[in-house]
Amino acid sequence: MTDEAVAAPVAEAAINAPRGRRRRRVHTAVRTPANWLQLIRFAAVGASGYVVNLAVYALLWGEAGFDYRVAATCAFLVALTNNFIWNRAWTFRARDGHAGFQAARFCVVSLAAFGFGLCVLYLLVEQFGVGELAAQAVAIVCATPLNFVGNKLWSFRT
Repeated sequence: MTDEAVAAPVAEAAINAPRGRRRRRVHTAVRTPANWLQLIRFAAVGASGYVVNLAVYALLWGEAGFDYRVAATCAFLVALTNNFIWNRAWTFRARDGHAGFQAARFCVVSLAAFGFGLCVLYLLVEQFGVGELAAQAVAIVCATPLNFVGNKLWSFRT
């Protein structure tokens, strides 16, 4: 049995179960090795997206002179494309689902995570005086958990 065949039903059942059963199912999901392997793959894809995001951001903000918010938005779009392709094909192995629907859901989840990250970026730069590049790096890390949960449970569910 594939790790997706084990992971998806456990995650979906955890959402739809009453509170007591939900805790047991979450506990079971955490103990399921397939879920941890999927999280490791997600982290690897995220790391590649992180590098892509920061490279595009540094190029646009540092070299081209874009405003840091515009540079962050452009970097997000490039990393979004990278991450969708790799997460669909490798992390969640969601080849059976309609790519267009998955892409739409992936974009919604990613936009929510991006909005959260952009708020973190703004606060770090404007309120706490953190440098733009360092603040972008922290903002991406802060948005990652929201991104994983949304994509696992909604974008690429089976």
